[in-house]
Amino acid sequence: MERRKEELEKKRQKLAELRRAREERIVATTKVQQPPLIPLSNNNTTAGQAPTAERSRRNDRNEVDELVNSLLNKNDKEKSETPVTNTSPGDSDNGSDKGGSSYAPSYVQKPVLGQLSSPVSSMPQSPAIPSARFIPDFTHFETIILDIAPKEKVFYGKEVQTTATSFGPQPPSENEIYEKVKAEFEAEEKARKEEEEKKRKEELDKQKKVQLAKDLNDKERDKIIHSVEFTKFIDYSTKVALRALNETYDIITNYSESADLDSGDEDSLSRVKLVCTFFDDKWSKNRSVTDVCWSRKCPELSIASYNKNPMSMNEPDGIVLVWNIHLLERPEFVFHSQSDVLTTTYSNFNPNLIIGGTYSGQIVLWDTRAKSLPVLKTPLSSAGHTHPVYSMQMVGTQNAHNLVSASTDGLICSWQLDMLAQPQETLELVHPTHAKTDEVSVTALGFPDNETTAFWVGTEEGDVYQANRFDRAGSKAGINQYDYYRGHWGPVTGLQFHPLVGQVDFSDLFLTSSVDWTVKLWRSKSISKPANAKNIISSLHSFEGADDYVYDVKWSPNHPALFASVDGTGKFALWNLNSDTEIPVVSTQVGGGRALNKLNWDKDGRRVAIGASDGRVHVYDIGEMSHPRPDESATLQKIISEMISNTESDTGRYAAISHFYLDKSA
Repeated sequence: MERRKEELEKKRQKLAELRRAREERIVATTKVQQPPLIPLSNNNTTAGQAPTAERSRRNDRNEVDELVNSLLNKNDKEKSETPVTNTSPGDSDNGSDKGGSSYAPSYVQKPVLGQLSSPVSSMPQSPAIPSARFIPDFTHFETIILDIAPKEKVFYGKEVQTTATSFGPQPPSENEIYEKVKAEFEAEEKARKEEEEKKRKEELDKQKKVQLAKDLNDKERDKIIHSVEFTKFIDYSTKVALRALNETYDIITNYSESADLDSGDEDSLSRVKLVCTFFDDKWSKNRSVTDVCWSRKCPELSIASYNKNPMSMNEPDGIVLVWNIHLLERPEFVFHSQSDVLTTTYSNFNPNLIIGGTYSGQIVLWDTRAKSLPVLKTPLSSAGHTHPVYSMQMVGTQNAHNLVSASTDGLICSWQLDMLAQPQETLELVHPTHAKTDEVSVTALGFPDNETTAFWVGTEEGDVYQANRFDRAGSKAGINQYDYYRGHWGPVTGLQFHPLVGQVDFSDLFLTSSVDWTVKLWRSKSISKPANAKNIISSLHSFEGADDYVYDVKWSPNHPALFASVDGTGKFALWNLNSDTEIPVVSTQVGGGRALNKLNWDKDGRRVAIGASDGRVHVYDIGEMSHPRPDESATLQKIISEMISNTESDTGRYAAISHFYLDKSA
């Protein structure tokens, strides 16, 4: 600001100097070219005989005095020599022969302004006029000074020249420089005034706001604080500030220094790193995480569902929190439910929709663009689920997709997200050969990739069954009663098919976890070859590295041979089938040793979200283990082939025992 004032002061001085130089130049030019004084005279004075003002005034006075004296002497002489006769205008003809004029006017002509006063005629006065001295009238004249401006000099610029000269462009005139400097000075002065006016208005607005805040009473202040607009503004502003504060990028990193490269070290490749832990005292305390899921559109967002808080009866029974890895202190969104939320997922084809399955059997739908309550939900009626929904999955494409959900009473429902009033299809899974009840209590559900009709379910008794949504060639809709995937001795807690990743299709492989402390690898039987007799299918391999219930298992979406599991002791295990099938490549203790209920991979297979029974969600980065080598698929294919051959050799040995138990149970 000080610098700008100095520049304005310099330009002000320069402008004053130019103005003073211009005035001096005009005065000098006027003195040189001043015209002569031209007095106004009578008709007898010629233009070439005009004296100066002082001489002219003196000469005119002398001439007037002489003329007056001569006229007075002449009149006196004529009066003494010529007799007075009374004549009239009508006798003018008779007196024409006499020497004197017989007609004298009865008036004297007034002198004209600007001329020397003189008698109009030298004729004698009428005898009626008394004899007196004639006193002429005199008028004064003033000298008029004509101030003629100097001839303006015309300078031609380069733009108006018709022919080029060797002298180059003409320099700007002083007038042009003056006008240019004046225009710049006025523009800067205007900008300075506008800036000062803007600052003054801002200061006045600030003072008005402060004064308004002081003038508000407690009631008006509380009304503003609890208004919807103010709440939204504070909520969004604090989220933005916290995201910036949670940025972990090291701004003082020196990239010119050499770093130790230990990429070939096996220990560095087998490390997992805790990225962050999500927990909120208001919403997460005294609750358990029942499910976790990542957003496909925004990789930094994840959701977690929670059950009831027994210590607070005023809070909703079930909630779903949307977490951001750049916002650790609070969730991005909080959604409510009237019942415990047992499973949740993002919509595969609309990133704003979140779906939840509840303990009461309702399917609820939340929208991140709406409020915390569900925008749609299924009714509590016999048309839909009336038992807890522990598993659901979206199948289909962008233009034709459905949500398939399963409850513990064996009911399978298909829904369209824009119409949850009633299911599009319902299918009841029953098994007549069950010893006590024909209902199939479904605890886990899984569809192979690119499959919308056939699916597999895990049950409370530990068996896995294949079922069809519709009638198809050789099989009817419902459960396949002839194929038994038997191997677990407790309820199945998780089931997932191998994703389509890598150079080889392993979509017929699926993993299951159970409360019998094991994770098992299965190969599904081809559904195009239905069996007409009971067939027991054994697992390809059993992973028994856990020390408690195994609550969930998931394949990596990027590495064909990698999967993860969590158990009741708080242990997070990573298994690589190409490295070792007996012990995990990584086994780490998560949190304070509380049970880990669910896990899920992000879409890149780099991070894993783990939900614990104490309400915390832990995010781990597995590092370089997420990047597969080019030969991973081929190596896994060889290992799976060996497992299949070993299983077929053991099938004959256990076939008789299995058929014995099946016949006995029937």
